[in-house]
Amino acid sequence: MESQDYQITDIMRILVGKELPWLFLLEVVLRVFFIYLLIMLCMRLMGKRMASQLSNLEMSALVSLAAAVGVPILAPERGLLPAVIIALVVVVIQRIISHYASKSEKFESVTFGDLSVLIEDGQMLLDIMKKNRVTRERLQAELRSNGVSNLGQVKRAYLETSGDFTFYLHEDPSPGLSLIPEWDEEMRDRQEKADNYYSCNICGYLVSDEKHSQWKCEACGHKEWSNAVVTHTVGEV
Repeated sequence: MESQDYQITDIMRILVGKELPWLFLLEVVLRVFFIYLLIMLCMRLMGKRMASQLSNLEMSALVSLAAAVGVPILAPERGLLPAVIIALVVVVIQRIISHYASKSEKFESVTFGDLSVLIEDGQMLLDIMKKNRVTRERLQAELRSNGVSNLGQVKRAYLETSGDFTFYLHEDPSPGLSLIPEWDEEMRDRQEKADNYYSCNICGYLVSDEKHSQWKCEACGHKEWSNAVVTHTVGEV
């Protein structure tokens, strides 16, 4: 568009576009209806997982499908057949990968990824968290949102291949690192302190010696400690 053709007060250009007849709006309705049915068909062919939590592979298929069918809706010079062909290619690729993933655990691991253990018996596994780009703040926020107040409650924390977190809690929790933010002194003061138990502020490693402040954490090498706290909340999340 030439600069002289651009006018901020050109309402018709803003509403309809340049040099497009009003009749094209009716065609847009038909195109949207067709694309909607095409996407529904593709989602049906790609399986129920596409309507649930998506893996990286499934998300890639969905984004590719959306990119393929988006342009023909508003571009009158573009036909619908290329969108159909691209959509079919995406569906075929996704179904082939899903088929081989169901036959081979190694192939499934490469394409969909593995679940990861982020917490083991009240201690955060920082190396695995770093590899999965999960921060301590993010993990602690997920735990708090599920009613967990200290790491001693957590038996296992998994990062699923879908990106979801799954937590299994101890029936008999041990003392652990408080998950209440340090600035919330009122809530932290309500937590019962465990006698002679101290937690590493970085990973939650637990020790039971008053000389803890002189040590480096055996798990992460840091030297920041605080009183471990206890809880009476049990069960699974």
